[in-house]
Amino acid sequence: MRNLDITTLRSFVAVADSGGVTKAAGFLNLTQSAVSMQLKRLEELLGLDLLDRSGRGIALTASGEQLLAYARRMVALNDEVIGRLTDQAFEGEVVLGVPHDIVYPAIPRVLKQFNVIFPRMKVQLLSSHSMLLKEKFSRGECDVILTTEVNAGPDCETIAELPLRWVGAPDGSAWRQRPLRVAMGRRCLFRPKVLAALDKAGVTWDLAVETDNDRTIEATVSADLAVHAMLDGTEPRHLVQIESGGALPELPVHKINLYGASGNKGPVVDELLSLVRQSFLNLGGTPLKAVG
Repeated sequence: MRNLDITTLRSFVAVADSGGVTKAAGFLNLTQSAVSMQLKRLEELLGLDLLDRSGRGIALTASGEQLLAYARRMVALNDEVIGRLTDQAFEGEVVLGVPHDIVYPAIPRVLKQFNVIFPRMKVQLLSSHSMLLKEKFSRGECDVILTTEVNAGPDCETIAELPLRWVGAPDGSAWRQRPLRVAMGRRCLFRPKVLAALDKAGVTWDLAVETDNDRTIEATVSADLAVHAMLDGTEPRHLVQIESGGALPELPVHKINLYGASGNKGPVVDELLSLVRQSFLNLGGTPLKAVG
């Protein structure tokens, strides 16, 4: 009777999600050789080629794509069992701070997975601006925070690098107007870079709203009264990326930085950090595609 090993399956899922062994090894806190060895053992156990290594990168074979669905379920079930049977040791609250514009699509998945592992722990989700979140973190008011910044300091970990994209209303025309009406929050870290890009491109602009309320900005943009800038892939469903054909300037890349302080909540915070890393990995990486 052959038995699949959860640790090996976890490595396989990490490689599939991150697009390569190097990123997966970093996520799993293993060496590249250890991850490669686990993948080799998995292929030998099944007698199948799971990864196509013939190209410049690594891709999933048809068998690998089929296994991936099972592997995800088995790893998730393993984590659920461990969490349910050992959760008595972890009770209390952990505070997670996230800028509003990157809550979706990753954070709901993080909260769901965390609840499975630590059902007695309460996660307080705090949504605010990056600067305010950093202030709260420095005062010990948050256990884990995410920020969107141009740079990364020594006390954080960059888990994704994404370009800013112009977004507007579906089938909207606000991006064609001059001066261009722009909706940006007063304390938004993107604002100086966005306005500087417009100035450099010679695009006249006008601020459509002056607010710190993200809902106000989204309402203005979805009504086709202005355009906005968001990190690639984080725009809500009621807004779309603008294909301006060069009428609007390209915007810079920003980093999604992760800050965490273990303290007396070490295992809980460590698991939350791991889940956040994994959920944002696909935003900043290149997931594997099936071949064959």
